[in-house]
Amino acid sequence: MTVDVKVPVLAESVPDATLLEWRKQPGDAVDKDEILIELETDKVVLEVPAPETGVIAEILKHTGDTVLSQEVLARIEPGAGAPARPLELVPDSAAEPAPPSTQPAAAADPERLSPAVRRLVAEHGLDASAIAGTGRDGRITKADVLAHLEASASAAETAAAPAESAPAPETTRVAAAAVAPSPAPAPPKPAAAAPGSRTERREPMSRLRRRIAERLVEAQHTAAILTTFNEVDMQPVMALRARHKESFERRHGVRLGFMSFFARAAVQALGRFPAVNARIDGGDIVYHDYCDIGVAVGSPRGLVVPILRNVEVMSFADIESRIAEFGAKARDGTLSIDEMSGGTFTISNGGVFGSLLSTPILNPPQSGILGMHKTEERPVVVDGEIVVRPMMYVALSYDHRIIDGREAVQFLVCVKEAIEDPARLLLDV
Repeated sequence: MTVDVKVPVLAESVPDATLLEWRKQPGDAVDKDEILIELETDKVVLEVPAPETGVIAEILKHTGDTVLSQEVLARIEPGAGAPARPLELVPDSAAEPAPPSTQPAAAADPERLSPAVRRLVAEHGLDASAIAGTGRDGRITKADVLAHLEASASAAETAAAPAESAPAPETTRVAAAAVAPSPAPAPPKPAAAAPGSRTERREPMSRLRRRIAERLVEAQHTAAILTTFNEVDMQPVMALRARHKESFERRHGVRLGFMSFFARAAVQALGRFPAVNARIDGGDIVYHDYCDIGVAVGSPRGLVVPILRNVEVMSFADIESRIAEFGAKARDGTLSIDEMSGGTFTISNGGVFGSLLSTPILNPPQSGILGMHKTEERPVVVDGEIVVRPMMYVALSYDHRIIDGREAVQFLVCVKEAIEDPARLLLDV
């Protein structure tokens, strides 16, 4: 009796998915939980594991097909599973046992590597088992691969330095050349277009990029977007952070950043101006008695917005830990649909990319988005004197259909006051 391989249950906000590439073909043996294929949705890439050990009997959907939730992708004939790999004969000189690995073997299993890590390993022709994993259960992250590449390059430079300073005798060099294997050729890189050429390239948009484009146009067409600006003196928060960042990191195991201050300031402002935390549903306004804040994060596939849920009850350490986890998952392509769904308000920090000022676009159906920007020293007037302070422009884009200009301006002033006097966050004043 065959076992069906089905599309995982998709969230309501994800109507369908696209098959990327099968790792197995009909007749191939598979083990239970072995990854068979990846599905790209509007938000994340999902891995589909084998539900049983056996042999692929039939593939019903192919690379590039669009599939729905719980649709059958393939069928497995239960059986003994993948045969054992044949033993390889090695010379006696190479028969010495290898030193034990410093990480679990499963961490380097190609079937358990994230899509981003797998592409990077293949691009540089690396041996995944030689890379130390720092992720959960010893899994290899993209940062681990980049660190391995950097360490390898440094080691190569160090090894080459003595050879350049003290060249070996000609006979020694000839003998070494006779026994040393030829280096593997580097993978070819795309040829750069010649200056003055008029070539063009056409590449299909990813589902994520198409969805981003659709939502941005939707926001422009369905909401009355207006943006109000202010500027914040970051000196109080920077001084507070400098005093406590080391003890904070020792105590909580995570760095103290600025995003947690802005998230907490936003929660305070959202409580005072609930329309900014609301949305329009037909002829009704839906007010949320909780704060689920989306945090815009860059990823290899584009900008993604994972959700911090119930920020009103989260501590600074909770916020910073969750944001750090989201950042790692975004780089590795392992964010789940649940982590990307929902949200009542969004914070976008363009300052990390050097943006001095911008007008953020709403994330439908939300009615407000706070934009943070680059902190830059500027002359300002304080108590009648011109002083130099680290200043940041902040922006609030809002849906003017349900949020009046007075509310939007006061919301942003509330955020400004909380950042310039962090004690307000503790005292809720």
